[in-house]
Amino acid sequence: AVDLAFGNLEGPMLEGGSTSKCGAASHSCFAFRVPTRFGRHLKSAGFDVMNLANNHASDFGENGRNSSKKVLEGLGIKHDGADETDIARLEINGNRISIIGFATNRVSLNLNDIEIASRAVAEEKKNADLVFVSFHGGAEGEGAQHVPRGNEIFLGESRGNLRAFTHAVVDAGADLVIGHGPHVVRAMEVYKDHLIVYSLGNFCTYGFRLAGATALSMILEAKIGPDGKFLGGKVHAARQIGAGVPSLDPGKVVLGVLRNLSTADFGPSAVKIDADGTISAP
Repeated sequence: AVDLAFGNLEGPMLEGGSTSKCGAASHSCFAFRVPTRFGRHLKSAGFDVMNLANNHASDFGENGRNSSKKVLEGLGIKHDGADETDIARLEINGNRISIIGFATNRVSLNLNDIEIASRAVAEEKKNADLVFVSFHGGAEGEGAQHVPRGNEIFLGESRGNLRAFTHAVVDAGADLVIGHGPHVVRAMEVYKDHLIVYSLGNFCTYGFRLAGATALSMILEAKIGPDGKFLGGKVHAARQIGAGVPSLDPGKVVLGVLRNLSTADFGPSAVKIDADGTISAP
């Protein structure tokens, strides 16, 4: 029902291949790989753009990234973040829209370099009516639900100063900023009339029996004006059941979590979240 449906594809779509990411004796290292035939489910679900700027897109190296791009392109799904030049460009309702993906890997545009990030957004804005930024950053897990001030470190890696990054890309011309990576939902704020979502949380992580904060999910619907300003939207509450299957949540548990996190972390700039999931600017 929307003009543009976007998701984060965390793991290459690939048949065969090999990975050197995890050692033979490792018990806590994950190297993801998705059968290429599963791409059709992304298409039937309605996705228009899939983000490849994340810390698992390269689990099977360049071969895996190239396979993901080939599968998505064959299905008519745009992609962003497979490398520093990979920007999704679409025309919707007469508007030229660009989606730029940032992560903390060595392949995509790196969100730790705020100067380069700002320059990339400003350059893209010259030829686009709307620029949307996707970022994969922040620490992970139930202990990482709040957006801290300053830089985040996780497993010895710099996962970004997300407050500084998001505000900088909006200042440079980004009209919507959407985060993912912590595997839990995080706060939403409105900065200079633009929506910033710090983490969408998990959506479909088949094979993981999640519980608590990591099982809470949402489908975010955001309305953006032709001038890029946030006009409102809705959080469709969801959760993962069983082995990581997404399901709409009639109890709408995630709404209270989002409301509390947004208010605690951003106070007067936090989005308003009504009981039915409707979101609006403060």
